[in-house]
Amino acid sequence: MILPIVRTALLALRRDRAAFALSFVLPIAFFSIFAAIFGSHRDTVPSIKVIVVDRDQSAASRQLVSALEREGSLKVYTHSAPKTNEPPPADYTAATAEEEVKSGNVSVALIIPHGFGDHPISFRPQSDSSDSSQPVPAIELLNDASDTIAPQMVAGLLQKTAMTAMPSVMAEEGMKLSGENLGGFTPDQQKRINDMLAKIRQHQNDPAAAQNAPSGFSGGIIAVKNRAVVGENKNNPMVSFYAAGIGVMFLLFTASGAAGALLDEAESGALDRVLSSRVTMTSLLAGKLVYNTLLAFTQLTVMFLWAWAVFKLDLFTPWHVAGFLVMGLSSALAVASFGLLLASICRTRAQLGALSTLVILMMSSIGGSMFPRFLMSESMQKAGLFTINAWAIDGFTKVFWRDLPVSELWPQVGVLLGIAIALFLIARRIARRWEYA
Repeated sequence: MILPIVRTALLALRRDRAAFALSFVLPIAFFSIFAAIFGSHRDTVPSIKVIVVDRDQSAASRQLVSALEREGSLKVYTHSAPKTNEPPPADYTAATAEEEVKSGNVSVALIIPHGFGDHPISFRPQSDSSDSSQPVPAIELLNDASDTIAPQMVAGLLQKTAMTAMPSVMAEEGMKLSGENLGGFTPDQQKRINDMLAKIRQHQNDPAAAQNAPSGFSGGIIAVKNRAVVGENKNNPMVSFYAAGIGVMFLLFTASGAAGALLDEAESGALDRVLSSRVTMTSLLAGKLVYNTLLAFTQLTVMFLWAWAVFKLDLFTPWHVAGFLVMGLSSALAVASFGLLLASICRTRAQLGALSTLVILMMSSIGGSMFPRFLMSESMQKAGLFTINAWAIDGFTKVFWRDLPVSELWPQVGVLLGIAIALFLIARRIARRWEYA
C-alpha cells in the first residue's frame, strides 16, 4: 500500500508544474545567489570606498595618501568625480568628506590633520602620546555606525600601509626614540644613521622594491581616532536600518497574494460577469491597484508602529513622518503593480504561489532584504538595482538612518513610480486575454 501512495503523490507533483518547478528550481536559484554573495571568487570582495583629506600636505602625508591609493582593497577619492564641460573639482575638505559619509556615498573618510608630517609614526607607549613636547596627531576616521566592517578594515590597512610603504619614516622615528632614550648619538653615529636613512629612501622610491614589500604586519604605529557621523544618536540603530528590508519583502508577498483574487474571479466566472457590465479591464485593474496599494501601505504602517512601540524606532519626528509617507506610498504602489503583473502572467493560484515565492525571494536576497547590499560585491550591488527592494530600502535608509530631508528621496521615489507605471502597463496588456476569452 505504501508504494501506490508514493506513486500517486509523485504523479500529482508531476502534473502540478508550478509545484514541481518550485521544488527544484528554487533551491538551485537560492544556492546560486548566496554562492555569488559569499563565494571565494575575488570579485565577491567589494572594495571599500574611502575619501582621504590631506590637511597637512607634508611629504609624509602625501606618501601615505599615495600608498593608500595603491592598496587594492580600497578605492581612494581625494576629490569628486569631474563632470563634462566643468572645471576640475576641488579637493575634499573635512566638511565635504563628512557630508559624503552621511549621505552614504562612501563608507569611510580619513582626515589627515595638520602636523602629521612632524610625527607621522610613533613607537612610544600610549601614555607618552599626550606629552606636549612630542605631540602625536591622530588621523580622524569618520564612519557610518551601521557598517561595523569597513572602519576596522580601513584602520588595519592604514597601519599595514604605514609599515610597508613608509620605511624611511619608521626608521627616522625609531632613531629619534632611540636617541632620546640613550642620551643622543655621537656625530659619527648620527652620520651613519643619516647614510642608512638615505639608502632606505632610495630603496623605497624604487617601484620594484615597493611591490616586493612585506604585507603581513599589524599594529598601531599610526594614531587613529574613530568618530561615527551617522547613527551615533539612534535609539536602536539596527532596527532603523533593517526595518525597511523586512517590510518591503513582506509587502511583495502581500501584494502578490491580494492580486491573486483576480485569478479566483477568472476561475469562478465572476470576472466575465464584471467585464460584461460597464466596467472595463483598465478600470478593474486600476481599482485593484488602488486597493492593493492601500493594503500594502497599511501593513507597512502597522509594522513601523510596532517597531516604534517595541523596538524604539525613531518614527514620530516631522521629517521621519513625511519621509515615511512618501517612501511608504511609493513602495506600496510599486509592489502592488508587481503583484498585478504576476497575477496577469499566471493561469492558476498554484502557479502564482510558486512563481511569486521564487521571484520575491530572489529579489529579496539580491536587493538587500536578507543581507546588506553594501557588504556584497560590486556586481551583486548593481544587480540589486533591478529589484524593488533595493530602491525602497535605500529610500527608507535615507529617512530613518541618515535623517535626510524628503527632497533627497527623488531618485528612489522616481524609480519606484516608474516601476509602478511600467509594470501596470505590462499587466494591462497581458490581461487582454481575459477580454477575448
